[in-house]
Amino acid sequence: MNKKLLTMKEIGSLIRVTRKEQGLSQEELAGLSGTGRRFISDIENGKNNIQVGKLLLVIQALGLNLYIFNQWMNK
Repeated sequence: MNKKLLTMKEIGSLIRVTRKEQGLSQEELAGLSGTGRRFISDIENGKNNIQVGKLLLVIQALGLNLYIFNQWMNK
């Protein structure tokens, strides 16, 4: 699925849906990603002040891919 995620709310929603599809609790995902349950909750609730490095660990733990497009390429 290729979907543009533009807000932390949208990213959080994807994390929550994927976690639940995989049958994981917030605590289990926190353990897999080396973060805390509160951090997972903050992501899923769309908080804007999260640490990007930790977010990337969560994305990796869920087996999701992050694609970054450089819009200034070929200018």
